[in-house]
Amino acid sequence: MLVEFGKANLLNKARSQPDKVKMVLDKVITDGVKSTYDAVNAKLNEPLPLGYCNAGSVIDSGGGAFEHGTRVVSNGFHAEVVRVGQNLVAEIPDNVDDESACFTALGAIALQGVRLVSPTIGESVVVLGLGLVGLLAVQILKANGCRVLAADYDPKRVELAASYGVEAIDLSQQELYSHASIFTRGRGADAVLVAASSKSNDVIHQACEISRKRGRVVLVGVVGLNLRRSDFYEKEITFQVSCSYGPGRYDPAYELEGRDYPIGFVRWTEQRNFEAVLDMMSSGVLDVKGLVTRRYRIDDAVSAYADLTESNALGIVLEYSRSEKTIESRAVSLSDQERSVTPGTKTLSFVGAGSYASKVLIPAFKKAGAEFSTLVTSSGTSAAFYGSKFGFEKASTDFNHALTSDALVIATRHNQHAEQVERALKSGRHVFVEKPLALTLTEIDNIEKAWRPDDSVLTVGFNRRYSPHIRKIKELTRPLTVPKTVLMTMNVGEIPEDHWVHDVEVGGGRVLGEACHYIDLMRYLVGHPIVGFNAIAMKKNSALKVTDDKAIISLSFSDGSIGCIHYLANGGSKFPKERVEVFCNDAVLQLDNFRKLRGFGWRGFSAFRTPYQNKGQQQCVEAFLKALVSGESPIPPNELIEVARVSVAVADQLRQQTSAQML
Repeated sequence: MLVEFGKANLLNKARSQPDKVKMVLDKVITDGVKSTYDAVNAKLNEPLPLGYCNAGSVIDSGGGAFEHGTRVVSNGFHAEVVRVGQNLVAEIPDNVDDESACFTALGAIALQGVRLVSPTIGESVVVLGLGLVGLLAVQILKANGCRVLAADYDPKRVELAASYGVEAIDLSQQELYSHASIFTRGRGADAVLVAASSKSNDVIHQACEISRKRGRVVLVGVVGLNLRRSDFYEKEITFQVSCSYGPGRYDPAYELEGRDYPIGFVRWTEQRNFEAVLDMMSSGVLDVKGLVTRRYRIDDAVSAYADLTESNALGIVLEYSRSEKTIESRAVSLSDQERSVTPGTKTLSFVGAGSYASKVLIPAFKKAGAEFSTLVTSSGTSAAFYGSKFGFEKASTDFNHALTSDALVIATRHNQHAEQVERALKSGRHVFVEKPLALTLTEIDNIEKAWRPDDSVLTVGFNRRYSPHIRKIKELTRPLTVPKTVLMTMNVGEIPEDHWVHDVEVGGGRVLGEACHYIDLMRYLVGHPIVGFNAIAMKKNSALKVTDDKAIISLSFSDGSIGCIHYLANGGSKFPKERVEVFCNDAVLQLDNFRKLRGFGWRGFSAFRTPYQNKGQQQCVEAFLKALVSGESPIPPNELIEVARVSVAVADQLRQQTSAQML
């Protein structure tokens, strides 16, 4: 599916993802054509890791349950070194070879579909579609004591299914309904497992036709789902779509954080389904030997994927070398040529290459002429891709490799910022960290202790203060000594409640992770210390599970100025995403989406426009690189720490409110 999507032209990509097209059109309205065009191009050029079935040996389990060298299976991407959560790994029995074991994840998909069928001994079950998942399901159903009828249009796959001791029919030669009627003794199938891949809506219709009254239809494949009500109404048929490997799938707490489900309440999870499949292989109930069509060395992976998409191959196995030298290495050189650095030039390494870093920060530093050294990411895939694309010398998965350069850009998840900043400062490096600086007051204290402003430059990616529109506002208001009233609206839109940024321990919440931009921006525009704040979040109800991203934050300043930040996730995309308004001296300045600044009653100023949105990212990066030469941090140290403390305190106040609402 991914290979075919990658080969498709832009129009076909759009047709396959109409929801994404709507997002693009909405972004054009708010951010303009250029910003949208750049974002879409960057997204389409991202590498898509392939695969989710592998077997190998444990290199390091981080103190987990698996010892070094243990043979295991996982659902990690196809790679020589795979990184997954502890709940996505299962140990391979001694009598199961690696090649068989690598089918475990596929077997778990088939097994989860069978579990939803809830088969009992003697029931008649029809399997439509005999790809890898269908053929595995046939064997599992037979092991459950079911009478199995397998059907497909490929005679070779039909023949393979028959070799498992079940009845199988070639749909290119035989009619399904009459054969199923004979097979079920005229009663209809107790259940139908659909493992086919088709755009047709007729597959589910056929499944209903051959089902008995109150039969079960379970979908594990991908077929058209324009369902006919009469199919289900007249027979009261139950229809269910199976979700991959089973309970735990797509749950970050289970898959990424390793929080298992209690076995007393959830008997079969992803991991326990993996174990069950391996047990069936060990006992001989599940035979995958006949599923392998061809084998390729990983060096010939391009040919393997061409074979997969251009031929009728069933199972293709990729084999990796066992070079200990390669496995132990945590960094790779991205160029055969040795790079010479001009004396006095500061080298720079990146830690993290997520969406914002790869689409905005790295290109901005590249444009500004930064001398790139090492790109470090947790998995390595993005480090190698973006490292090669933007001219980094090395790609690595080890943070220590970044410390060999003069300066670091830290763009990891929020909970890693403080520790990485502290380590970099202690080693005497200059640091540009994407917001927020830290998630707790203790972390801020530790950074303060580690930071010697005379020796190291430290700044946070508060790029909005560098926007030409904001600089214009500052220019217009700087001569005024009267207090100001500043209103800021962030119409940010909802993001899923299970997104990592909502996790207090990982993302710190959206206010701390994003609204800190505006706390800093207001501090910059007013030009005086923050002396007070108050924050109010929307109350929880049955429709709102996340409310601290619907909040109003009030700030007061030492010169008498006041400000209010409306951080709202419940607005609409037709309204400007960001608006800044400054009231003072009988006049108003209003900025919309960092594209158009208007003056109302402002003597000598009416409007300032840019042809495209400019949030100051490029200028922010250039200010940091200049600071590496001058030695003076772009944002005064006292302001940097002040904004960090206020941001943490505001987030804490909002969390306390939401906690009180739950009591």
